[in-house]
Amino acid sequence: MTRPLVLKPGSTLESEWGPIRPRSSRPGLPFVFLNAAMSADGKIAPASRRFEPFGSSTDTRLLYQLRTFADAVMCGARTLDLNAVKLGNGGRVYDRMRERRGLSAHPIRIVVSGRASIDPKAEIFKHRFSPIILLTTKCADERRVKRLQPLVDDILAVGRKEIDFEDALRQLRSKWGVRRLLCEGGGELNDALFRRGLVDEVYLTVAPIVFGGREAPTLADGTGALRLAAATQLKLKRHCRIGAELFLIYRVLRKAVRK
Repeated sequence: MTRPLVLKPGSTLESEWGPIRPRSSRPGLPFVFLNAAMSADGKIAPASRRFEPFGSSTDTRLLYQLRTFADAVMCGARTLDLNAVKLGNGGRVYDRMRERRGLSAHPIRIVVSGRASIDPKAEIFKHRFSPIILLTTKCADERRVKRLQPLVDDILAVGRKEIDFEDALRQLRSKWGVRRLLCEGGGELNDALFRRGLVDEVYLTVAPIVFGGREAPTLADGTGALRLAAATQLKLKRHCRIGAELFLIYRVLRKAVRK
């Protein structure tokens, strides 16, 4: 039987669950947990791909509390291009939570762009409160990489045409001390991590809304599983209904990695 998730005003994840000590299922790699809010039909944004907040204040509080466990927060380039995302810690209350865990005030911020095509004017680059790392490929346009170089603290070119996420995570662990990595999408980044078997836990908020549209992004876009046997298997770990929203926490079951 799963334990319920409770997030009362003023409560914390630890006060409701007890101590949380996440460990990666793969030696030498960070513990990877993925957080997303989605509509009842599995969409994480409307067809425009421009994020419009549709979760409640409880969902927002969960997002910032999850960040307090993370050494680093990772996000895809399109999500950052289309939205004023800074990947900060949420304010003084969350500063204190991170401090109690022995973490710096803000998580390291990781930008994923295989072609280094992220807009240098993106909001994230205007705020220098914590290091920014760019994950890209060796085939990325040199002019784009050079243009982004002054805006970031490190560039990891891993993989030729596609990002080698296992190599990237290994370098983030060894070079930057990232033991717990929170991924906040979008759908193609989530799919790439699922396909390589790199996700340990999934946190989902299901909102009472339907976006529809075949162009609207889902929790995991990209290549995906081509057959049922290759699908990522999840086990429900926590669950809760608060108001009209469902909060679900899944542990990813180990499986063969899809190439």
